Amino acid sequence: MKKKMLLATLAVACGACQSCLPALAAETEESASLYSLGEVVVAGEGEGVQATQTMYTVSDRDIKVKGARTLDEAISLLPGVHVRVGGDGVPRIDIRGFRTRHVVLLLDGVPINSALDQQFDPTIIPSENIAEIKLTAGASSVLYGQGGLGGVINIITKKGTKGVQGAVSAETGDHEDYLTRASVSGAKGKYDYFVSASSSRIGAYPMAGDFRPTSERGGGYRKNSDHERNNVFGSAGFTPNKDLSVGMTMTYSQGKYGKPTSAISDPLGLDPFASPQKFERIDAFEGYSLQLAADYALTDRLSVRGWAFVNRLDQHDNLYDNGNFNSTNLVSGSFREQVATSIKGASLQPKYDLGRLGKLALSLAVEGDQWRNSGVISTATPTAPNTFESLDADRSLALYSSSIEYEFAPLPRLGLVAGYGHYWQIRDDVNSNDYSALAGVFYDLYADTRLKASFKRSVRFPSLGDLYDLTKGNPSLANEHSRTWEAGVEQKLPGNSVASVTGFHTTANNLIQNDQATGKGMNLSEVRFTGVEIAASTRFLEHLLLRASYSYLDSQDLSRAGRDQQQYTPGDKVALEGRYDFDNGFSPYLSFVYLGNQYFYTKNSVAVVQKAKLNDYSIVNLKLSQKLWGNKVTVYAGADNLLDTDYESSYGLPQAGRFIYGGVEFRL
Repeated sequence: MKKKMLLATLAVACGACQSCLPALAAETEESASLYSLGEVVVAGEGEGVQATQTMYTVSDRDIKVKGARTLDEAISLLPGVHVRVGGDGVPRIDIRGFRTRHVVLLLDGVPINSALDQQFDPTIIPSENIAEIKLTAGASSVLYGQGGLGGVINIITKKGTKGVQGAVSAETGDHEDYLTRASVSGAKGKYDYFVSASSSRIGAYPMAGDFRPTSERGGGYRKNSDHERNNVFGSAGFTPNKDLSVGMTMTYSQGKYGKPTSAISDPLGLDPFASPQKFERIDAFEGYSLQLAADYALTDRLSVRGWAFVNRLDQHDNLYDNGNFNSTNLVSGSFREQVATSIKGASLQPKYDLGRLGKLALSLAVEGDQWRNSGVISTATPTAPNTFESLDADRSLALYSSSIEYEFAPLPRLGLVAGYGHYWQIRDDVNSNDYSALAGVFYDLYADTRLKASFKRSVRFPSLGDLYDLTKGNPSLANEHSRTWEAGVEQKLPGNSVASVTGFHTTANNLIQNDQATGKGMNLSEVRFTGVEIAASTRFLEHLLLRASYSYLDSQDLSRAGRDQQQYTPGDKVALEGRYDFDNGFSPYLSFVYLGNQYFYTKNSVAVVQKAKLNDYSIVNLKLSQKLWGNKVTVYAGADNLLDTDYESSYGLPQAGRFIYGGVEFRL
């Protein structure tokens, strides 16, 4: 209670500063300098392929204003993006109905997707390192490689600029949670550097006040929802001349977290929708990545960019047999498991400017994925409680890709793009190859009106987990495919405003899901996604920014009886956000998101499939910040889920209620 009173006082003080402080000069913050050396470049000096696609950009300024701490919070309001939390306790980022494993995540060119299941944990990517996020929904460049059926998230980190800069911040919140961050950066002559570190702890998420306690989940704080994360990031660059740039980036993360159990206990199987309760924790994880990159302009028209990287993650994953999390030997299926995954690779990207004939980009890449597993799983019975089987496994595969993309502007207002990529997956048991193809066009009907359209055939190879998981793996799985058509219009409006409308249709074949009967992975015959995304923003007043978007998505699962829509896929999403920057440094920020028309189905053991609907819900976030002493100090306070909405993004898994926080940042 004392902490809440303190944070409330801090919020009031922020507002009071409007009248008691001398006015500061109106400012326009520039985005941080971008470390773009490791980025997969998909456009030349012109707009290129990006002008034909649906791309949303989030700057470091956007991230800071909304108080986003991690990647998932930074992009949650974007059209077509759905951040959901299921039984694994990790936020998953779905784009246009496609799941996280169908989204390629790149951090300075390093693939962050897990080698095991090609998913990723966005909470281990702290926001303080991000200079810009480019999210491409739907049809994306073939230069990104295989896997991006839903889209691509391209994260570009910060780069040191002339002089020395630094920042230190501390934040605290409900239940004694904390977040501390520090960074230092600079540049001198031919050298630049950026180093940051952060540490965060959440003891438990608060339950909403309207949550009705159950036998398994009382009010107050959500059991086993804790997490601790520590991160270190560093980059260094060397530019000896205008033609050559060399750089290195390094990341390190470490921590632990729980996977909250279902609030529904159903030992007799009376609830056809409730999944069995699991008492699971990641009791430790540790990961790192390292990249070396270089860009060299051989001539005025020919440049070559290349990089080599390694990305590794180790986890201790334990499934306990009770809610006290102290035993794994009494119930069959409990386990103690150590999982190590790694991705190593190298890429080479030559680009040639053909002058009036356009631009040509090539990409050659090689990647090695490895998964090592060790541990034991319980086979206990009432008469033999301490019996186990081994969980040892060691699997690997190699990926090779070769892509070409061509941009051409036959007329001043007309742009065309075409691309082709061919990919190979090499495994011990079988080899596979497949391709992607892209075609796009944009036309500036007027100076402020752009029309665009694109088509892409995409492919995703099965992951190591899809193929060889000890319980669900199926080595006979086929490659996943999708065909996406999209078209849209972008319009600049009076008052420094812009608006866009994009329609799309995607047909996906062979999507991998668990078979209800066998529990193994199988290929679904066909799933379709059709939707519209409308977005607008305005700065009709110098210090005011307003954004609004609406996303409609219709999903059709044509492969399984009784399922007409893909579960946990919102049909409607509305997102609103606004901020006002007063001359004296006070900035209020407010966001609103509504998600509706989500459906789900009975668990696998129920023979006749039934359908139910999640409650629609709305979330409001508020942040108030005040700059002091020539912008050297910022104090802030806020509330996530301000209205304390009780909601679920998966059945039986209630999400966090109101979370009040406050903090201070000092800048050198």
